[in-house]
Amino acid sequence: MTRETAVIYVRVSTEKSTQYTSLTRQKEELKAYANNLHFNVVEIFEDQQSGFDVEREGLLDMLDYIKANDVKTLFVQDETRLGRGNARVAVLHLLQKQGASVISLNDAGPLSLNEMDTMLLEILAIVEEYQRKLHNAKIRRGMRRAVNNGYRPENNLKNRGNVEGRERIDVPIEEILKLRAKGFTFEEIASTLRGLGFDVSKATVHRRFKEYQKENSI
Repeated sequence: MTRETAVIYVRVSTEKSTQYTSLTRQKEELKAYANNLHFNVVEIFEDQQSGFDVEREGLLDMLDYIKANDVKTLFVQDETRLGRGNARVAVLHLLQKQGASVISLNDAGPLSLNEMDTMLLEILAIVEEYQRKLHNAKIRRGMRRAVNNGYRPENNLKNRGNVEGRERIDVPIEEILKLRAKGFTFEEIASTLRGLGFDVSKATVHRRFKEYQKENSI
């Protein structure tokens, strides 16, 4: 039976040598716990830093790894290891966005959130959704204005009448560069291009941008 992959995150509040024993104990207990639940632990991340601080190298590496490798399960000793105060809620929100479940050793299962935490996370999700809708609305309005001012992206597509133009499936690197220079994220660029008729994903936009940089590097 193939085991589902998971990562472990451990943290202590200071760099004192006496805290190192706690880190070691957390790792050992969490590895054993994950193994008993038939998970394959692929990475362990650690920090010796205050939970109120979000700029923790181990935490940031862990969030990047989960996103890049589509890891769906994170093991921690308890919720305070992720952070304290607003930092903890922010980390939980990011994990929720990435679809990652948090399993707590102290809870002997999925992390148990109090009513206030649950409400805050729901509010954050709602606010973020409306922010996304507003942002997309701004992009659509900007493209309508561009078209009204004479911008015709379809003139560069073969199946729209220009036999010398690019195929529809190609990625318009010039547009990517222009939008990137304006501060657009790769996700925002992909959304804009899809509105113009280009069937591209964020990953495709990011790859073409990196390829262009590599091809034109000195």
